[in-house]
Amino acid sequence: MRASPATPFRLAPIVAAALTLAALDGICAAAAQRTAVLLAIDGAIGPATGDYVVRGIERAERAGAEVVILRLDTPGGLETSMRKIDEAILGSRVPVVSYVSPAGARAASAGTYIVYASHVAAMAPATNIGAATPVSIGGPISPAATPEPKPGEAGSAGAGAESGDEKGGAATGPGSGTERSRAGSGGNAPQPATAEERKAVNDAVAYIRSLAEQRGRNADWAEQAVRSAASLSARAALEQHVIDLIADDLDDLLAKLDGRAVDVAGVTRTLATKDLVLERVDPDWRTRLLEVISHPTLAYVLLLIGIYGLLFEGFNPGAVLPGVVGGISLLLALFAFQILPVNYAGLALILLGVILMIAELMVPSFGALGIGGIASFVFGSVILIDTDVPGYGVSTPLLVSMAVAASAAVLGTIWLALRSRNLPVVSGVEQLTSATAIALEDFECEGAVRVHGERWWARSAAPVRQGDALRIVAVDDLVLRVEPRDRPD
Repeated sequence: MRASPATPFRLAPIVAAALTLAALDGICAAAAQRTAVLLAIDGAIGPATGDYVVRGIERAERAGAEVVILRLDTPGGLETSMRKIDEAILGSRVPVVSYVSPAGARAASAGTYIVYASHVAAMAPATNIGAATPVSIGGPISPAATPEPKPGEAGSAGAGAESGDEKGGAATGPGSGTERSRAGSGGNAPQPATAEERKAVNDAVAYIRSLAEQRGRNADWAEQAVRSAASLSARAALEQHVIDLIADDLDDLLAKLDGRAVDVAGVTRTLATKDLVLERVDPDWRTRLLEVISHPTLAYVLLLIGIYGLLFEGFNPGAVLPGVVGGISLLLALFAFQILPVNYAGLALILLGVILMIAELMVPSFGALGIGGIASFVFGSVILIDTDVPGYGVSTPLLVSMAVAASAAVLGTIWLALRSRNLPVVSGVEQLTSATAIALEDFECEGAVRVHGERWWARSAAPVRQGDALRIVAVDDLVLRVEPRDRPD
């Protein structure tokens, strides 16, 4: 029997059905695999951390993640980077959960603001939160700036000297004046001594209170954390409504988040975190490169390499390599300083110091330019990074090493200059009168001689034979007056 030519067309519906089933199976699998994106902040918060968190939240939004978990263990960081993270959280279309973890971790300073900005705030046992005073004014306060409480006056250790009535009633629950004083640092809050410090504190207080009111958390304690650097343990933070829950680990956190209602961009959403697949997002090469470049110590080293590389290229045109390395290093350093809190007066002092030290090598100032250059270089290096945030300062040993090296170079130049004043002259007429000439021919009055490999015309009062050693007595224009060396004076 001959096969029907229509047989291949009969298989088409079967193939189409198989492909459809495979596609549906893939769609169902993708739908079943719901994810929770995990971002980690470990250490000081800087430009690289801000970029990493912002792009991680954007990635979670594109992927349609159920929730973003931001695991925190930080001593604080730069205000600009912290506000960048907060803005990303507040504008996120995916719920963001801040989780202070593991045990022993902390969300201090900038970390406190991030926790308050998050849709859900959680902590692991044996962790703490608080100490959100701006670091630049968090140092010792002079006794004149810390007034003693008067007898009978409410000595609140929290948000300034306001009593419970001044805050809107004699509240006695968590977050009231009494409770704040117990949970605070244990004494009167240091009052800012200058208008600039008061401005910074009041700005920080208004910002963290706005975050607390946005998320319905304890705004009074948040103010206390800024004004008096108050801190709380995880259990105390839960009791005072600073956080929403305590979770032992990530699995416990996902279990406790399930069914919780949160407000995301004005829309109430119920979290469904049961059986979520946890997707950890690590920093990529761009974030790691930014983290390395934006480190203040490395940026400082790149600046010095750039300056000295270009100077070496200027003194040795055509060397090429110093100019290429110096140009690249200088551009990288300027990029890092653009995203770091740099004091441009310090940068100008460093440049002035380098110029003065270079000038010392070329101008006989007997150390005045060099010593001034060293002082300018050291002062500029010390004030270069305009922040006291831990982890964001130029390494002190590096500053000392660079100051010692620059001082040694300048002092060595001065010593060589002074030493050269006592050395005999090695050029000019004075040097010729102390040299020995060799006769190139026999002559009685004038003839040719060799001095330092050069041929000169010489005049002698005594006969000279070829090869005689002659002493140069004087120089008349381009003629040497000579006499035999063995002639008695």
